[in-house]
Amino acid sequence: MSSARDVTDATFEAEVLNSEKPIMVDFWAEWCGPCRAVSPILDQIASEHSDKLEIVKLNVDDNPQTAMKYQITSIPAMKVFKGGEVVKTVIGAKPKPALEADLAEFIK
Repeated sequence: MSSARDVTDATFEAEVLNSEKPIMVDFWAEWCGPCRAVSPILDQIASEHSDKLEIVKLNVDDNPQTAMKYQITSIPAMKVFKGGEVVKTVIGAKPKPALEADLAEFIK
């Protein structure tokens, strides 16, 4: 079963910006209730659509450099990167159907 894996400030460029396929970064923190609520949903989407979209998680407390660079001010925040650029931003915890609708262009 494929689920979202962790990236860090140190691995962000190699794993996200240089990714061949679209990749969604879940910016989260341990203390964030909505982040914890959306996490299993993202894991499900990651395993169901791993052929089209990769999903990784970045802890904003442990990796402030990347969070600051992408101006993460509220979490959970999810950004889809394609070719090293942000092509979609989703803010807030949402149920699976809403997240799948937001990501439809990448997972259909």
